[in-house]
Amino acid sequence: MILAEFRAAVRGRLIVSCQAPAGHALRDTATLVRMARAAVDGGAAAIRCGGVGGVADVAAIRRQVALPVIGLTKDGAEGVYITPTVAAARAVVAAGADVVALDATGRPRPEGAAFADSVAAVHALGALVMADTATLADAVAAVAAGADVVATTLSGYVPGSPAPDGPDLALVAAVRVALPDVVLVAEGRYHHPAQARAAVDAGADSVVVGTAITDPAWITGRFAAALPGAGR
Repeated sequence: MILAEFRAAVRGRLIVSCQAPAGHALRDTATLVRMARAAVDGGAAAIRCGGVGGVADVAAIRRQVALPVIGLTKDGAEGVYITPTVAAARAVVAAGADVVALDATGRPRPEGAAFADSVAAVHALGALVMADTATLADAVAAVAAGADVVATTLSGYVPGSPAPDGPDLALVAAVRVALPDVVLVAEGRYHHPAQARAAVDAGADSVVVGTAITDPAWITGRFAAALPGAGR
């Protein structure tokens, strides 16, 4: 997939993240495939998937979804764990992803490889790179290293980045000013449609929503906590 094609597919539209962590009731590849298909039926422009399900989830969703697929793996829960190695990046492309999401923070990467090494490996296989960033400095460095797309995925989840209750709209706006031509995707704590629209108004090309759409346990908990019998 070429960058212009991806930008046109997602611009002003929603990307849905279809993932489930280990131990979750939905942690099943076939279930996540159906979730992705339902998201497509609802109007999603692309699907982000993989996570702890890794390349098995990416491949299965790729077979069932004709939209752009943003793939990733997750290895652990601390440090650089989103598609952390060159080998993982290559495996995600081999599974059928059009775009590979990579941790693009400045933290040390496993095996000593640089972010740019994974970017080069993905590009050599004909896929695009989405840089998952936490700060403006991350975004600028990622583009300098060859990233095609910048996402605000890790804002609030990395030491040294702010941890607001809601999405980091200020980071979206700052990246757009600093990188006016980059494909910019807002991600992280988008729990209401109005927040997604606010991200586009702040300069995002697209918005990724995961938990608020695809996690029934989280959604149920929000409703349950709002009622007077909560805690009984």
